[in-house]
Amino acid sequence: MSTVAWITTRGLLGRRRFLLLLPLPILMIGVALIPRFEGVSPQEWAQPVLVAMGFTTLLPIVALIVGTGVLGAEIDDGTITHILSKPLARWRIVVPKLLVAIAVTAASAAVPFYIVGALASGPRLGIGLVVGSTVGAVLYSTIFVALSLISRRPVLLGLVYVIIWEGLLSNLVSGTRVLSVQQYALTIADKASASDLLNGNVSFAVAVVMSIVVTIGFLVLAIRKLSSFSVTGETS
Repeated sequence: MSTVAWITTRGLLGRRRFLLLLPLPILMIGVALIPRFEGVSPQEWAQPVLVAMGFTTLLPIVALIVGTGVLGAEIDDGTITHILSKPLARWRIVVPKLLVAIAVTAASAAVPFYIVGALASGPRLGIGLVVGSTVGAVLYSTIFVALSLISRRPVLLGLVYVIIWEGLLSNLVSGTRVLSVQQYALTIADKASASDLLNGNVSFAVAVVMSIVVTIGFLVLAIRKLSSFSVTGETS
């Protein structure tokens, strides 16, 4: 498993795709610095930056780039056949790749979230945001890794999911919030930070239980889907 994780990390960080992870975190920090140094109250700018830029845009987009890349690139170029030909249980392939996706996504999101949170309200909010964004990284990464095995167009489907479901419906239609990864992450960040700058729209219990259900469900789906691949890289 460690070998698979190392190969995945080296391949992911060595691709141009990794450069796509940098603009959004830098932009989020830059946008927060402007009102902070102009003396604007955090009550006016923290919510739009943290929620609209952070939980709605940065976190899912970074997870999409990374999550669809750890297996999707190998499926596209055919090198997945080399891994499938090894006598490895399929979960020993999926799990380390998923862990790499989670680690890279969480690290990419943690820095801007902590900095913006600290600028808005101090370290407690920064740490709470790191906790919430890490939960979001686990959930989004699991979904997008599974999606890369289900579809030949995982990035396109992922964008539709992020924009339509997470970006529009979960914020406009209250009934869909109980099925929103964004809302789970936001609620957990709210609980961990105890800040009035955040406002989770689902209960903490729902956020925790649904996070576990989504993670296990999509992980099992990814393992089962990879198990259906033949050595040619096609589903049987």
